[in-house]
Amino acid sequence: MNPSSKVIVFDPFMGASGDMFIGSLLNLGAEPSKVIEAMESAADVSVTLSDVETGHIMATCVDVAQHSNTRLKYHLMTEQILSAGLPRAVMEDALGILELMGRAESIVHGIPLEVLHMHEMGQQDAIADVVGASAAFHALEMSGAQIFCMPISVGGGYVDTSHGTLPVPAPATLAVLNNSKLMWRGGPVEHELLTPTGAAILAYLTQQYGTTCTVYPQMKSSGTGYGAGSKDVGMLNMLRTVMGEPDPALAIDHVEMLETNVDDVTGEVLGYLVQELMDEGALDVSVIPATMKKGRSGSLIKVICKTGDSHRLARRIMVETGSLGVRLVPVRHRLTAKRNIIQVEINVAGKLYRVRVKTACDTGGRILGISAEFEDCKQVAISSGIQVKDIMRRAEEVARLQLELE
Repeated sequence: MNPSSKVIVFDPFMGASGDMFIGSLLNLGAEPSKVIEAMESAADVSVTLSDVETGHIMATCVDVAQHSNTRLKYHLMTEQILSAGLPRAVMEDALGILELMGRAESIVHGIPLEVLHMHEMGQQDAIADVVGASAAFHALEMSGAQIFCMPISVGGGYVDTSHGTLPVPAPATLAVLNNSKLMWRGGPVEHELLTPTGAAILAYLTQQYGTTCTVYPQMKSSGTGYGAGSKDVGMLNMLRTVMGEPDPALAIDHVEMLETNVDDVTGEVLGYLVQELMDEGALDVSVIPATMKKGRSGSLIKVICKTGDSHRLARRIMVETGSLGVRLVPVRHRLTAKRNIIQVEINVAGKLYRVRVKTACDTGGRILGISAEFEDCKQVAISSGIQVKDIMRRAEEVARLQLELE
């Protein structure tokens, strides 16, 4: 399967840790020898794999035995990974995951990253986990896939840290979550289910290669991997990873939706705002008449945008309208047709004109929609004296025939 045609869903219904993540990808088919070699070359550890049965489900258990308990400074951990002779992609992602862990500890302890002593995550098994996660990810050739992460169950109760006994999630774990796109929830048991390393792995891969979702995306699944956790928490303790193919007809596009209600903005300002938002990268903008409190007339502004543009566009809405707040509405994703613009040549009253036509097709090339560009058709109508609706119909017919012959 081509990486670009894969969908990968991480489903941490019982949290995640480094060994659980590695185990789930090994269980899904990652080559064990590549992963173990990477882990043992980067860290002073011995790695043992075993198949275990949990609740009648077979899962892969990864046991990492470290030969030293020394807690390292952040810069020494990075140097250890850099000198391990790892493949470039594996090394870069391992360092990216480690940086998230380091920045989380830096925030918690108030110490600059350059001199940070990794209290919670500074041992050899942590290095092995981040390298193993990256190695397993690339062993499955997943970097071109569409990556999704379901909401994470972090557990509950209390955990012992270098700061004392604190509520779950632990401070370093929470610091990772605070600076990520990950969605999480407490429960379902009174144990720590999400470790700082597990949080950093999911946060990094989701940020680098994918997005979050609250339900499974539309897909055809082809494999499931289970990575066993080491704790007995009274329930199935494993991380599930599902591999498949996306909807064969429509592409998956990751978007967010902004909304706000306004009741004292003129039509001219709203029209200007629509154009401003589109010019700044919005995918679609709608202004819908609405009845506000006390019967006042107003407008509901809705904007669809890429995830990285939402904060900038929300600020633009507030600046132009005076709105005091913009809602960010959760959107799983949208299914889109493959869109293109072609030029066709039409004969009108013995004269040839070139007209742009928008086309929409599924991934198999089947035509879903054809729409002539109005401005082009209007100019032809003015020049020829033929009604614009007839010009549009002719252009669309020519375009359909042209596409069917390709």
